[in-house]
Amino acid sequence: MIENVNVRVTPAAATDIRELKRCAASALGVSMASVNDVRVVRRSIDARKRNIQIDIVLRCAVGDDREVGACFTPVEFSRVADGAPVLLVVGAGPAGLFCALEAIRHGIRPIVLERGRDVDSRRVDLAEISRSKRINPESNYCFGEGGAGAYSDGKLYTRSRKRGNIDEVLALFVQHGASPDILVDAHPHIGSDLLPHVIRNIRNQILECGGEVRFMTTARSLVIEDGVAKGVRTDTGEIRADGVVLATGHSAHDVFRSLHASDVPLEAKGIAMGVRLEHPQHLIDCIRYHSEKGRGRYLPAAEYSFVTQSDGRGVYSFCMCPGGVVVPAGSSDGELVVNGMSASARAGRWANSGMVVEIHPGDFPEYSGHGPLEMLELQESLERKMFQAAGNTIVAPAQRMTDFVNGHMSKSLPASSYAPGIQAGDFNTLLPHFISARLRDGFMEFGRKSKGFLSDEAILIGLESRTSSPVRITRDSVTLQSTGVAGLFPAGEGAGYAGGIVSAAIDGMRCADAFAVYIGNTENTGITDQLEK
Repeated sequence: MIENVNVRVTPAAATDIRELKRCAASALGVSMASVNDVRVVRRSIDARKRNIQIDIVLRCAVGDDREVGACFTPVEFSRVADGAPVLLVVGAGPAGLFCALEAIRHGIRPIVLERGRDVDSRRVDLAEISRSKRINPESNYCFGEGGAGAYSDGKLYTRSRKRGNIDEVLALFVQHGASPDILVDAHPHIGSDLLPHVIRNIRNQILECGGEVRFMTTARSLVIEDGVAKGVRTDTGEIRADGVVLATGHSAHDVFRSLHASDVPLEAKGIAMGVRLEHPQHLIDCIRYHSEKGRGRYLPAAEYSFVTQSDGRGVYSFCMCPGGVVVPAGSSDGELVVNGMSASARAGRWANSGMVVEIHPGDFPEYSGHGPLEMLELQESLERKMFQAAGNTIVAPAQRMTDFVNGHMSKSLPASSYAPGIQAGDFNTLLPHFISARLRDGFMEFGRKSKGFLSDEAILIGLESRTSSPVRITRDSVTLQSTGVAGLFPAGEGAGYAGGIVSAAIDGMRCADAFAVYIGNTENTGITDQLEK
């Protein structure tokens, strides 16, 4: 028989398969010899007390069963037939790539347009940004194959369980080269060093099935005829299709402006902005694992998550990167934006996270005249001001955490992972009071909750501003089509319907399903029922 059993073990025992088998036998009340196979199906760390424990769900083959079986069933992708319906997918981030995979499963031929370069060429461009201290407007940490998540960590944790099948997305990542550990860990993570390989495999899967992926192809405007999306205009001409999925990511501001000019319904969406906070990783390990020695041999680099309220707005950590680095994440020259990333091993000297303040439309009345582009204009304005304050460079302003809270300019700065370099700045004046005052409140609260977190060794680096899209492209909740243009399916984080790699991938898949309904290609799929749910 196959049985699932919950065990709670030490970090050392969690790495020993024989010890796990012994624990499983004890929990099941059988002899160890009768447990023929065990597989970890869920794993999480309980670090609330000094005695760190690992909670594990084991799937066990007991008695006559010799093996647990495969951890997932690979999806079979068939070649799309000649003459199949064509879906134009704008953007090769997670929403766009997973939309293309799902379209193929429905016998639909996807054509994926990506304004940036392929994931391998993009790596070279990113290194050049740090060397030259200038942003490449078409190939950067936001634009290029894989989207903003490809080179900013590859974290797969999401709370969006009502939106779709998370396990299906994770299994597709594993099928295309990710570690099976992501099917097990409570906070799955691929890493920016390994994710490009997975992205390349997904692209090759699309190509082998008869789809297309075109790089350095920017969609400048939609082709709309009689209120129906028929394709897009690029610098080299029109590309026409039976429908269009817009999966452009949260930084495609030119696309948002083009849609607004074409009267495609948009609305301003709340965002969050602040700074990237960097600590020594050893300090975070000591704090989170309650030990002066840090994490030791068996525990991973420690993570944290903080949230509080200050004067009616949320203040919280975002995109925490253990053992990671801070990177220049702007998408055009003249703006200063930072983000964070980690390699798969998370073995770096520093830990970083976005520390941001929630901002609603109307919080900055001076931008309300921009209508649905209100938050976009606010975002761009602060990014330009930060760039100018830094001396028209991406050498980023930085300040010790304690100096910021106490209202002092830092006389010296510790070493940082931010490759273009840092310089002293005062975020009490660099940031609007709306943000800086709430950040100070948040930092003091987080320091009270976690002794040692409010530290002279930690530094603020700014500006962290690309936490989500500043607009939402409104769509029907059932058909997922734009409320103003038939055959146009806004998808993913850029459209305002996702917040991370997995939720964006799910949304892209849902849009492919909705397109199949739109063209009547739903035989034996049950898609209509799924969309209604």
